[in-house]
Amino acid sequence: MHAETPPESIHMMPRGALVSPAIDFFVLRQAGRPVGMAALKRLDPCRGEIKSMHVLSESRGGGLSRLMLDRLIAHAQAAGLTRLFLETGAQAGFAAARGLYRRMGFAECPPFGDYRPDPNSVFMTRVI
Repeated sequence: MHAETPPESIHMMPRGALVSPAIDFFVLRQAGRPVGMAALKRLDPCRGEIKSMHVLSESRGGGLSRLMLDRLIAHAQAAGLTRLFLETGAQAGFAAARGLYRRMGFAECPPFGDYRPDPNSVFMTRVI
């Protein structure tokens, strides 16, 4: 993210903010080794945001991002959420992520929550 996105367009939560009752944090492991992470933030009782989702570059290409996204959606549904949002990069390096989100039913939408229009961001949403 830092290699392709200007600092003013990085919307990553600080590590300390992940410790919140409104955040569910997940770690994906292979053979006990962490290879991915994701965070789901509840925006209100019905809506959530996929705040972070990342798989190590050396572990990509094997369907782990799809697995993680499937689990995030299932967790959100079980928690009673009915809509998910996300913000991702507009740069070429984020094309695979945008493609995955589209294949999983997400569509582009206007900025949500505290976000403002940003040429380096793509905002997406999906009913679940």
